[in-house]
Amino acid sequence: MNDVTTSATDRGAPLKEAIGRYGLWSIGLRSEDPARRGEIAEAAAEIEELGYGAVWLGGSPGAQHAEPLLGATTRLTVATGIQSIWDYEPEDTARRYADVEAAHPGRFLLGLGVSHAKVTDRYRRPYSAMVGYLDALDAAGVPAGRRVLAALGPKMLKLSHDRAAGSHPYLVTPEHTAQAREALGDGPLLAPELKVVLESDPERARATARAYFSFYLGLPNYTDNFLRLGFTEDDLADGGSDRLVDAVFAWGDEDRVRAAVDAFYAAGADHVAFQVVTDNPQEDLPLEGWRRLAQLLG
Repeated sequence: MNDVTTSATDRGAPLKEAIGRYGLWSIGLRSEDPARRGEIAEAAAEIEELGYGAVWLGGSPGAQHAEPLLGATTRLTVATGIQSIWDYEPEDTARRYADVEAAHPGRFLLGLGVSHAKVTDRYRRPYSAMVGYLDALDAAGVPAGRRVLAALGPKMLKLSHDRAAGSHPYLVTPEHTAQAREALGDGPLLAPELKVVLESDPERARATARAYFSFYLGLPNYTDNFLRLGFTEDDLADGGSDRLVDAVFAWGDEDRVRAAVDAFYAAGADHVAFQVVTDNPQEDLPLEGWRRLAQLLG
């Protein structure tokens, strides 16, 4: 039965227990290359063994991209982090959700977002489009308790409370996490993504961060959110100021990274999806980084 009418607390609680405190965010694990299927399955099995509770697949994946990881594991939750509503019709999303749910009950989480105007020419009235998309999923029987929304601003956060199990915000700070928790209340899941650079040298760490950050600083949804949080146009220039980079990337030695992670939990996060960023743009499955992070997190 569709649980859109159940309370946000009831929707969020079982999900929090299932995914635990720590997850990984990865584009590489979303790969459609048949030659990499075995590599991805082996990586998923190791991720589960390392103790991560969830994998969040980047790059606007669909439910079908979760199948190889779910088939290679027994407990891991696999989520789309985030599927763009412009890339998949809701009826197709509902059909694929039903297929994966039947094969792996309770282990797939549908993360949805509106993407960016610079990424798709279909971008129109994003909030209204998301409401319509959720209406269609409700009609098709996709439970509100098995979906989360990418939410930065207050309207989408409210929708995450009212029509989903919670929110999976991308590229945010502890301050945004605190605001999101206040908007969501105690019940719904709040699972921000956090980028991690496992490098202690400040110059090298920030250079790695800026090389990755530059693309996102061209997307108004993110830059507008940073401005709402009190950053300035100067902070957004030249790959991001030290202040901005340090707010959205956890980098440094074990104590510094741990402190950055703890700041998100202190602000109200239930679960953090870690994206390990390296200085090698071709390294889309940073296994050694995932192992080091698991050890650091204990």
